[in-house]
Amino acid sequence: MDPACLRHTEIPGTSKLFADLSYHFDRVSRFYRHNPHQRTSYAAAAREVQYPDHRRAAMARVLEAQNPGNPLIARFAQPGTVAVLTGQQVGLFSGPAYTIYKALTAARLAEDLNASGIPAVPIFWLATEDHDFHEVDHVWIFDAAHRPVALRTEAPSSWQGLQRPAGSFPVEHPPIAELRSALAGFEHGEEIAAAVAESYPPGITMGAGFRALLVKLLGRIGMLVLDPLDPKMRAVGAPFMAEALEAAPDLKSALLARNAELAAAGYHAQVNIEENSSLFFLLENGERVTLRRKDVEFAALQDRAADISPNALLRPVWQDYLLPTVAYVGGPAELAYLAQAQVIYDRLLGRMPVAVSRTSFTLLDARAAKLLDRYRLTLADTLAPEESLKERIAHALIPQSVASLFDESSAEVTRRLDRLRDGLESLDPTLAASLAKSRAKILYQIEKTRKKTERELLRRDARASEESRYLSALLYPHRHLQERFYSILPFLAQHGPELIDRLYEMVQVDCPDHRVITL
Repeated sequence: MDPACLRHTEIPGTSKLFADLSYHFDRVSRFYRHNPHQRTSYAAAAREVQYPDHRRAAMARVLEAQNPGNPLIARFAQPGTVAVLTGQQVGLFSGPAYTIYKALTAARLAEDLNASGIPAVPIFWLATEDHDFHEVDHVWIFDAAHRPVALRTEAPSSWQGLQRPAGSFPVEHPPIAELRSALAGFEHGEEIAAAVAESYPPGITMGAGFRALLVKLLGRIGMLVLDPLDPKMRAVGAPFMAEALEAAPDLKSALLARNAELAAAGYHAQVNIEENSSLFFLLENGERVTLRRKDVEFAALQDRAADISPNALLRPVWQDYLLPTVAYVGGPAELAYLAQAQVIYDRLLGRMPVAVSRTSFTLLDARAAKLLDRYRLTLADTLAPEESLKERIAHALIPQSVASLFDESSAEVTRRLDRLRDGLESLDPTLAASLAKSRAKILYQIEKTRKKTERELLRRDARASEESRYLSALLYPHRHLQERFYSILPFLAQHGPELIDRLYEMVQVDCPDHRVITL
């Protein structure tokens, strides 16, 4: 299970901002407060935390109510303890696999900080407020043949079209039977399906089901879980939200300037901000409604601060008011939020946590590892459309003796035509130019014949064609990284629940690369 590493710059779709945050922090340092690649950054961030005893006590009570009996509560309650925070939308059946990787990274970082003398606890923030239900109402798994399978739930008909927080949606008919059928061919399929069924009884909300399964999957790895829809927690955060409402004009102005600064530096703004954009939603009558008004008018809502829900840029700052956060563990999009939100941190909090990239994994089974070796492929080679992968595999099917003949033929034609061109150059340059065009056509025909040979060999080799499909479906399904497409569930069904513990041991917070694990 020794990991191999793949730089994020070799992965399709990696943003320039995330690449520079990962490998060239000096280029983005003005957008973040601390360098995540320096261990001293955590001590520096911990020293900046000013967390009043009364707020710590209030949040300890909230955490105790939401995590009864969790021994980490006592550690959190101690003065000086900091939080390593991560979070995710409450996707069906735990959502994409990277949800678990976030939690493992936060837990590992907290363990490392404790070992270095900085008392810390990991906390998972359930993004139950988000109202984009269509983003969380489904999950992708694969069956024993490694065919992608989509599982879905539906909102009650009376909820259709309403902007309700996704965490409050009831899962009236959890697709347990479909999950059990898809996982039936795996050794641990029934065990995993039973765990999901226990976490998602009919009628449970998306937030509660997600929480129950997350806690069950993490098992012995300690983690506190926090749901922001809790009224008691919102009361603790109301003073911050009241200040944010009053500061709305300044915050909007600072964000517009930051977005322009990012664009001037060649980076993207993850959240588009315009003059009429709002940083606030209102939680009212079970819905989450965007507040549209002039920025100077938001201050009038200060008496309703506990009912205000922040947008994606204000939320991390609100989180870090509520918690003594020393580090936030996120994916590329969330870390891009922080590059924008820094100006809000400066205005409202006066501090900012270390922005830490979650550990990123691709998991190979024994068959996939053998196929990569057989066809002389790297993981980067497979991160391409399936037709491109088939071409690579077809190229590997040509016997070396035939491949050498193609290479020798191209080289020999090139050599002889180069000699002929030199001879023609002295007679008539136009003839030499004409020969150059003919040479390109001849070489093209040789290469065309090579490709035709490769395709014919692939057509004859049904096994190779199936193996191409297998690799593509496992490693780059629907042109997505495995961790962004599949749930962790089929991997647990195939390799056993203890896979979580094994992956935890593989987490290295100081490694910025994508990690390839052969199980």
